Amino acid sequence: MALTADTLAKIALDAGALIMEVYETDFDVERKDDSSPVTEADERAEALILDRLREADPDLPVIAEEAMSAGHVPEHGTRFALVDPLDGTKEFVNKRGEFTVNIAIIDHGRPGMGVVYAPALDRLFVAESPSEVWQAEVAPGGEVPANAERRAMTIRGAPEGGITAIASKSHRSPETDAFLDKFTVGDVISAGSSLKFCLVAAGEADLYPRMGRTMEWDTAAGQAVVEAAGGRVLCEDGTPLLYGKAERGYDNPHFIVYGDVTPV
Repeated sequence: MALTADTLAKIALDAGALIMEVYETDFDVERKDDSSPVTEADERAEALILDRLREADPDLPVIAEEAMSAGHVPEHGTRFALVDPLDGTKEFVNKRGEFTVNIAIIDHGRPGMGVVYAPALDRLFVAESPSEVWQAEVAPGGEVPANAERRAMTIRGAPEGGITAIASKSHRSPETDAFLDKFTVGDVISAGSSLKFCLVAAGEADLYPRMGRTMEWDTAAGQAVVEAAGGRVLCEDGTPLLYGKAERGYDNPHFIVYGDVTPV
């Protein structure tokens, strides 16, 4: 099995099927050392993803959320994978549906290939390269869609009457509101997990500021999708959000996802 975007998509679809099996039960919720929630779905999905990535590319180092929480930090060079098996665990626990499977391949600090899959919504987003991205509706465990079923994605032009900003359902902050005051905002919508990146990529929103802590596995796949659709992901100082920040413990600085919006 070659490690292609289709391979990543199928892995995400199958992980999504495992997640939905747990979602439909009365599952338990545990707390990690940082007090964030974790469920059987996180652990089962990550085990599947790691096994399948190892089968497809045995030499690829993989940084995965639950393994990192357990202290397993692989050595890596300029090419490695970032995996969040269940991004938006709070949305999962609260049965809100806006959680995702995130898999990204990092090359020299940039996410060049990535998959975001929202199994409760049947929404699949695939960045095949830094300039090629598509979306499709696929049920959990389904097959990767044929080319005819794939819809190309691109950011939209900024609406004249005011942009649509998107914010986290779980992490909205006064700092975020202060940033949004710099723009003519017509509407503010909420979403969970890496779907926020994908909504900008799909032309359903124009701006997503994140003024709070995130980890690299939270953002890499979504960044691959939105950048391939023509968007930008920049830190507050205007530099690109990069990956492999071992010196920071793989956390991110604050960042902003821009569609057709001039950075400030």
